[in-house]
Amino acid sequence: MAVALTAVTAVAQDVVPLAPDQVKVLFENDRVRVLHFNEPAHGKLPMHSHPAYVTVGFTADHSKYTFPDGKATDERSKADDVTYSKGLTHAYENLSGTKSESVMVELKKPGAGAPKITQDPVKVDPKHYKVVLNNDQFRVLRVKYGPHEKSVMHEHPASVAVFITDGHAKFTLPDGTSQDSNSKAHDATWADAGKHLPENVGDKPFEVIVVELK
Repeated sequence: MAVALTAVTAVAQDVVPLAPDQVKVLFENDRVRVLHFNEPAHGKLPMHSHPAYVTVGFTADHSKYTFPDGKATDERSKADDVTYSKGLTHAYENLSGTKSESVMVELKKPGAGAPKITQDPVKVDPKHYKVVLNNDQFRVLRVKYGPHEKSVMHEHPASVAVFITDGHAKFTLPDGTSQDSNSKAHDATWADAGKHLPENVGDKPFEVIVVELK
């Protein structure tokens, strides 16, 4: 029994202290932990565990995942792909000759189910908001604005924004006040539930992945 418990403990480890040069915590709160992965060509991560998560990949990747039972999978993904996984334990190897970069949103505490939204951005502004993933834990939106385009007033539940591009946006709130925001590609931020009207005030297209929590 002691040997079995030791084996389980060995595989169920946090990836951050195991590979601090490759994995950084962007931020953490009571609902999520958001990690930035920067894997060198042919880099490896030892056996570790995650709760349920969404990954936003910034690079085209060829990866090998090995599981505690010895089985392995060979997977390929495109740049800007969004994927979901239930909680698991695995080791990772970058099989490509180039670096792999991504942001992972780990779910620490599930919500109480789909929140009630009266001004759903997908319905009130389908030009800019598209659903790319939807399950009982997350809804993920791909958001694209052309230069100087604006949306209409809408709302989101608590969410994480993962930026594909640099961006300069203005958010007008229901009370008429506004907030200015400058974001960097491959960064991520947290937002509490609320309503706003976004506008891309920059001269370049702006793209962001919004990971809504349920």
